[in-house]
Amino acid sequence: MTPNQTPSSAAPITYASAGVDVEAGDRAVELMKDAVKATHTPEVMGGIGGFAGMWDASALLQYRKPLLTTSTDGVGTKVAIAQAMDKHDTIGQDLVGMVVDDIVVVGAQPLFMTDYIACGRVVPERIADIVRGVAEGCRLADTALVGGETAEHPGLLAADEYDVAGAATGVVEADMVLGAERVQSGDVVIGMASSGIHSNGYSLVRRVVNAAGWSLDREVTELGRTLGEELLEPTRIYSRACLDLVQRLNGHDGGSDLPVRAFSHVTGGGLAANLARVLPRGLMATVERDTWSLPPVFRLVGELGRVPQSDLERTLNLGVGMVAVVDPEVAAKSISVLVDAGIDAWEMGTIGALTDDAAAAGLDFVQGAKGVDGGAVLMRGQYAA
Repeated sequence: MTPNQTPSSAAPITYASAGVDVEAGDRAVELMKDAVKATHTPEVMGGIGGFAGMWDASALLQYRKPLLTTSTDGVGTKVAIAQAMDKHDTIGQDLVGMVVDDIVVVGAQPLFMTDYIACGRVVPERIADIVRGVAEGCRLADTALVGGETAEHPGLLAADEYDVAGAATGVVEADMVLGAERVQSGDVVIGMASSGIHSNGYSLVRRVVNAAGWSLDREVTELGRTLGEELLEPTRIYSRACLDLVQRLNGHDGGSDLPVRAFSHVTGGGLAANLARVLPRGLMATVERDTWSLPPVFRLVGELGRVPQSDLERTLNLGVGMVAVVDPEVAAKSISVLVDAGIDAWEMGTIGALTDDAAAAGLDFVQGAKGVDGGAVLMRGQYAA
């Protein structure tokens, strides 16, 4: 028998026998389509199942000079917690939060989003749960979910393994863009509370939990629920509240001296590194740790794993998911607007000139981060009890 021949008795090889179930994918679409449709605005054209999502760009004609913004992300190893608990209806909200809240940092409105799920085996109910979570996140962000893809990768991923990613597009007026060029000495730094760990640092968290031998179904008194429930708490989505703040305080006309100067989304790298990215060279934010208490889950991770404070601060959000830099004259109003939107907010620091001796603070000092040659952040004091 030559290499190109097969025994006549061998069963034919099909796509299904190779591990890909096309019919399961179709069932997943049927289960999720109502949740996806619920996110659609009048600008969304076409239906579910097309090769490409469409969005009516004539809505942008109202802008003087629209700038399109885009962002893409995933949720990291938090998916391992969802898989271990067999609970998949919140991980999609995490995905949306990671993407749209990067877009809102420049003051942009997220318009539409697409998602991507790679899995070892399509389980229609599980895929639908994931996408329902994405749709819920899009609803919270006033963003349309216009399409997505589910890819079955047998042999590459285990049957019950999956990963998620997404991308979104937004828009902002050119003269309304927020960022480092607007920040001034004397500005105030406002912290916005996180809902928990969000979607960064789970490699550290999982290592701590595994080393301690704790199970995800362990009831933890200081958390008021099981460890797994705490670790799956979905990422808070800030875009709607941040845009409301911008519209109420900056107005719609643009200009060189808008009172809301910048936002910083606190993700991988922690508070100081991400805040430094939206500050100009020569300026430094001094953040006072005693303006907030570490939420219990962060204290637990630190104590359980004897994780150094410097490592916690450069890995986890430690209770601050988003930061605003504002003119001091609108600081109190900004906090009021955010609190009215359901987000705990407080004044946590100020912007001033970078001093020559600041770097002597060692691990409490960060200058520039993630390739941005920007400003600096000094973390000072101890966290409130």
